[in-house]
Order: sequence, then C-alpha cells, then structure tokens
Amino acid sequence: MESQSRISPPETPKRSPFTGIFHKLKTNLVFRSKLAEINGAMGDLGTYIPIVLALTLAKDLDLGTTLIFTGIYNAVTGAVYGVPMPVQPMKSIAAVAISSTAEEFGIPEIMAAGICTGGILFVLGVSGLMQFVFNIIPLSVVRGIQLSQGLAFAMSAVKYIRKEQNFSKSKSVGDRPWLGLDGLFGPSKIKLVRMNKEAWKNGFLKATIPQLPLSVLNSVVAVCKLSYDLFPEKKFSATSVSMTVGLMNMVGCWFGAMPTCHGAGGLAGQYKFGGRSGGCVALLGVAKLVLGLVLGSSLVGIMDKFPVGVLGALLLFAGIELAMAARDMNTKGDAFVMLVCTAVSLGSNAAIGFVAGIVLYVVLWMRNYGRVRTTNLPVQVDQHP
Repeated sequence: MESQSRISPPETPKRSPFTGIFHKLKTNLVFRSKLAEINGAMGDLGTYIPIVLALTLAKDLDLGTTLIFTGIYNAVTGAVYGVPMPVQPMKSIAAVAISSTAEEFGIPEIMAAGICTGGILFVLGVSGLMQFVFNIIPLSVVRGIQLSQGLAFAMSAVKYIRKEQNFSKSKSVGDRPWLGLDGLFGPSKIKLVRMNKEAWKNGFLKATIPQLPLSVLNSVVAVCKLSYDLFPEKKFSATSVSMTVGLMNMVGCWFGAMPTCHGAGGLAGQYKFGGRSGGCVALLGVAKLVLGLVLGSSLVGIMDKFPVGVLGALLLFAGIELAMAARDMNTKGDAFVMLVCTAVSLGSNAAIGFVAGIVLYVVLWMRNYGRVRTTNLPVQVDQHP
C-alpha cells in the first residue's frame, strides 16, 4: 500500500489585537468627502464660540487650556465613535456662570460643577442606570430648564448690547495670573484649579442639579438615538457615551478647561453641513490643539479687544436656539409645568426650579390618576323601587 500524505491547509497568520484597533481607527477617521467633511467640522461652532468667548471675557476662563482639552476630546471621540460627535459647552453651567457675578459663581464653582456632573454621569454609565434616570425625569421639566437657560443667555446678551459693558476693561491682563504671557506664542500655563468647600457646594447646588437632566436627555440619550437614525451601521450605547462625557469633565475641569458634553443639536448641525465620519471632528480637534498650543498664551490679550456688542449678538442667537427646544410641549399640563419651572428658575435659581417642576408634575399626575380611577369605577344601580 502506498502511503498517502495529507496536505495540511496553510496556516492563517495570527492577527495582532492592535491590527483590529488600527483598522477600526482608520475606518472611523477616513473622510467620506474632503470638502463636505471640512464644512461639517464647522457645523457646531455657532454654539461653541459665543459661550466660550463669554466665559473667557466674563469669568476669566483659560481659553488656551480649553482649546487644548476640547481639541483632544474632539480627536478622541471622533476616533472612538466614527461619527461627527460634537463637543459642546455645558449650557446650563455656562448660563448660571454668565448670569452671576464672579464672586457668586466664578471659575472654581464652574469647574466644581463640571466635575460633579461628569462624575455622576460616569457612575450612571458604569452602573447601567442611565436609561432608568432618563425614564423618571419628566420631559416638561427638562424643557423648562432649557427655556430658562435660553432666556438667561438672551437677557445677558441684551444687557451687553445695550450697555456695551466690556468685561475686558474691568480687569487688566496683568490681573490674570493664569495667562502665562511670557511671550507672544506658546500655550497657557496649565495648573490645577483650587476649589474650596463653598465652591463645591455652590457648583453642585446652582449648576450641577439643573445641568444633569439636560445632559441625560440631550448629551446621552438623544445623541444615541439621533446617531442610530443617521448612522445605523454605527452601534454604541448610552453607557459608553455617558462614560466619555464623564471622563472628559473629570479630567479637564481640574485644569481649568470648560465643562463639556455631547449634544444632539451639534450632531445634527455637523451632519447637515456635511460631516459623515469621525475624521470631521478630529480635524476640528487638531485645529483647536494647534491654536491652543501656538497662540494659547496670547489669545486672551486678543480677546480684550473683542467688541462685547458682537458677543451679545452671538449669545442672543445661542439663547434663542436653546429656548426653541421647548416647542414640543403639546399638552396644557406639560406646558404649565415647563413655564412654572422656567419662572422659578429665573426668579431664584435653576436647582429650585427643577425641584418645583418635579413637585408640580407629580401633583398633576396624581390628580389625573385620581380622575381616571373615578371615571373607571363601576356604576352601581339601585335595585329597590
């Protein structure tokens, strides 16, 4: 008998785990159309620029550090998700800061609010409770907070336009120790922001509480839903988005970077302008990084010359855009809850407005529930003549 030799199939080379990672990054960052992607990168700057400028001029936000960190956020989230994931300012925190004096709510309070908000979102994402929290927060209360913050932006804008109050003239560049103006070029000196107990308390009560429902609705759940509608082939969960928002603020805010989040409006804007890939926002992130690293130390000196009237106009449009989210209240009850929440937030602060909106919503729900039960009770017919 002749021995038959078996020919074994050629062995497939083992792929390194890094190969899959690099392939995913390349897929996520590749441009679908160069001109459209470049145009799409600008789709969210209409919200980013006015709020960043307002915080820089009014609250001495470190613009160079903010550009560096938000540039990193843009690049990382674009590479991870593969969609034009926006990096926006946390609008409720910004509105509280802009409408308050520096003594009431300054940089330490802003950063404390961002860290607290990011920490809570991170925990909600890791624990899987994000969807549960979204389900128990009434949409009418969220819209009330958005409307109040939009009106706060608009009122601040009108004040700036009327009075032409230039914040840069109230403080000289020499009074800003974090600028690091040793030369014309180079990044700002990045250092830790000191936050005392009062800053943590005010940041949490005045800004974290009203920011949380907005972040849960608009920065996590709505972003995931819109991304699935626009990019059904890209699958990522509310857990991962919540964790990235949390990590951004738990890192950057310690160094004075503006509190940031994602946003469904920003994603829609970048898609409308032509953004189709993560490379769109990664390109924007590189531009921010270059600007922050090369001109970071001199940007605020340039901002001192910025006309506050123009800033007021930009803030006005940002406030109108935020307030217009309240258009989807279709019932009288939801509209009433929204307006009460807005009125209390403007009259006192957004945290009290949030609590008032929740209480009113529960009272109206109990009243309607009682009416439904009464209506559904069987009618007893008297059998006696």
